[in-house]
Amino acid sequence: MRVKVISVAIDGPSGAGKSTIARAAAAELGFTYVDTGAMYRTLGLAAYERGTDMDDGDALSRLLDEIGMKIEYIDGVQHVFMGNRDVSDDIRRPEISMAASKVSAHAQVRKALVAFQQELARRQSVVMDGRDICMHVLPDAAVKIYLTASVDDRARRRVEQLREMGSEVPFDEVKADIEKRDYDDMHREVSPLCQAPDAHLIDTTGYTLEQGMNAVISYIKEKAHVL
Repeated sequence: MRVKVISVAIDGPSGAGKSTIARAAAAELGFTYVDTGAMYRTLGLAAYERGTDMDDGDALSRLLDEIGMKIEYIDGVQHVFMGNRDVSDDIRRPEISMAASKVSAHAQVRKALVAFQQELARRQSVVMDGRDICMHVLPDAAVKIYLTASVDDRARRRVEQLREMGSEVPFDEVKADIEKRDYDDMHREVSPLCQAPDAHLIDTTGYTLEQGMNAVISYIKEKAHVL
């Protein structure tokens, strides 16, 4: 008997807690978690380290072919590799967040990575998060969510995350980076960030992480009839 494949698509701005909450939802439901942002971050890291012009879409497309990006799941956690190098921690640095926003603006890059993401979703039930999942990557997803929070809330969470990683970055600097990334993501020509008309809005401003997780998981179970 063929097992039904269910796709859950989660979009939202930087720092909204998408990755953490989507990962928890996937674990709860027994689905595979796919962090699409990690893929753009990996290309951004490669471009940053190699000095590739991030305004040159053709050069970035060639770089994507060269770096040997791989996705592996270790104890249920997604790890991203460039060749044999696990870059899962390196791609979380603030400067790489900005690089990811730049490289993701190019149609050539998005076309290649979207095809890869869609193939992952065809093979298994997934919870996939990113910026354009609901409208462009998984337009037929069974569940669509737009996850957001206020800029101040997102900046505070990011400061705490960076502190846990051993990096002290001033709140105002983090907030400014988030505001710039919001603007860039929402105004790019290719697949700009926006709430899909059929996506359910969940605003986690003022929520604890647990409350945000519960809100998202409850909605997924209700919408997809997952018991």
